Amino acid sequence: MSFVKTIALATLMAVPVAAEAKPPLRDVKEIDNELYYIAIANEISEYCPSISGRRMKAIGVIWGLKSKANKLGYSDKEIRAYVDSDAEKARMRSMGEAYLAQHGVTYENPETFCTLGRAEIERNSAIGVYLRAN
Repeated sequence: MSFVKTIALATLMAVPVAAEAKPPLRDVKEIDNELYYIAIANEISEYCPSISGRRMKAIGVIWGLKSKANKLGYSDKEIRAYVDSDAEKARMRSMGEAYLAQHGVTYENPETFCTLGRAEIERNSAIGVYLRAN
């Protein structure tokens, strides 16, 4: 390699690369999806007396998600803003209610929560792993 090429390569390597902007946490699917599953499981356990939420499991996963977000470069402040955001809570509620309705769940009939919860547990689904039949 010639001296000029070596200098050119060294110069290119020394030029700082513009930092890529992080996507909003709502767009980080491995975090957002897991919170969605936990939220639906929580809703099922709140309305179905024969199913409990696996809260310790959920708490452990949430701490792991926080750690993952930190490793992806999100500050604790950014994570807190995402979790506390009224807009994000409303988005998550809307998605959850759509999922529940799609599976025949109605708030007027708590047994429909139980039916879905038992099916999720039986399938060992992403939601079912956060539930336990009493």
